[in-house]
Amino acid sequence: MTAEFLSRLQFAFVVSFHILFPAFSIGLASWLAFLEGVWLVRRTDLWRDLYFFWLKIFAVAFGMGVVSGIVMSFQFGTNWAGFSEAAGNVIGPLLNYEVLTAFFLEATFLGVMLFGWRKVSDRTHFFATCMVALGTLISTFWIMAANSWMQTPAGYVLRDGVFYPDDWMKVIFNPSLPVRLPHMVLGAFISTAMVIGGVSAWYLLNGRFADKSRATLKLALAFLAIVIPLQIAVGDMSGLEVHRNQPAKLAAIEARWETRRDVPLTLFAWPDERAETNHYAIDVPRLGSIILTHSLHGEVKGLKDFPADQRPPVAIPFFSFRIMVGLGFAMLGLALVGLWRWRRGTLEKPGYLRAWVAMIPSGFIAVLTGWWVAEVGRQPWVVYGVMRTSEASSPLPVGSVLASLATFVVVYLGIFGAGLYYLVKLFRTGPVPAPVRGTAPHQTPARPLSVPQDAIEE
Repeated sequence: MTAEFLSRLQFAFVVSFHILFPAFSIGLASWLAFLEGVWLVRRTDLWRDLYFFWLKIFAVAFGMGVVSGIVMSFQFGTNWAGFSEAAGNVIGPLLNYEVLTAFFLEATFLGVMLFGWRKVSDRTHFFATCMVALGTLISTFWIMAANSWMQTPAGYVLRDGVFYPDDWMKVIFNPSLPVRLPHMVLGAFISTAMVIGGVSAWYLLNGRFADKSRATLKLALAFLAIVIPLQIAVGDMSGLEVHRNQPAKLAAIEARWETRRDVPLTLFAWPDERAETNHYAIDVPRLGSIILTHSLHGEVKGLKDFPADQRPPVAIPFFSFRIMVGLGFAMLGLALVGLWRWRRGTLEKPGYLRAWVAMIPSGFIAVLTGWWVAEVGRQPWVVYGVMRTSEASSPLPVGSVLASLATFVVVYLGIFGAGLYYLVKLFRTGPVPAPVRGTAPHQTPARPLSVPQDAIEE
């Protein structure tokens, strides 16, 4: 066990926690803008109550996302000094742009969104909600620009082992950003819709908030039925981009050992890296070439065409990719069955509602496994084809990294365990009646999301 492996494990642990909360925040922020927009048009208690309920959930998820993201930036300095020194001229400005644009926008309007219900006009409050939603999307843009540059570096010159930006437009709009950015944003929206639909189904199963839950379940259904096919199309474009720019990653995802044309699509196999073969493979002839190259006789490179020290691990990308795709089609099936039941008036059958509840985490699992495919498939490079991960890590004692990893595990389990407990508590409380404008004197709430007479916890 080396310090580099432990640093990779530590970063993977932290980013796996972190990515769940930004993904949820991105989707929730746009969902809140939608809810408040509908409330401005209809002016009914239903939409106002739903807005305030999901606003509380957003506040907790946003806060946990910010905390876990700050920790990651410190790791660049402590565990990845080689990467910071070599690529700081490129990655540093990209992350600073995120702070100057997205985080500034979110921080400015988040206070109005959380505290301004009785202090600003309806339109100003809605504007603040929209700006927070826009801020989450801009933040996603910059983070994905930085990460995509590491996947497909462009627009730089390399002098004495240090990357210098040569063309910022090429750095930012590197070859993989145009497909990876929408893939990530749609994944965040789908994850959030699965939570909204699943929580609504859970309320309906328990006979609570029937009118509100019925409305949000139908909205989640309609949204997923439209967006998941779009996500499948973007995912297909992403596969073409990987085939073009990261052939070793594609070979690992498909556990493809030999370069050949007319490749089959491997539905399942047990990859054996030592023997360089697959066991128990279930293949569909030629379908691999059609999907991966959009050609009946398209060629896909095999791992044996790459030196052994330039191949990514196979098992994690192979199985993670199949879990992600399988969950995507399962979510699409859930949505299509729901539309059919909606048309027949049987949407609220208990069996179907239980399926929704069981699939609440499916969007997040798909985001996580998709991220593992992208990051593990990039190995052994930290900047693809140019800088190895081993060159990026700090020369730290194994014991120090092991101690910090153990500390992260303990602290994260404590902090995020408490956060998840509070989220569950908010879900159990549900969309209770929200504060109404003009029925109480203007006073400063004691806590975020509370009103002078009410506590946040019911």
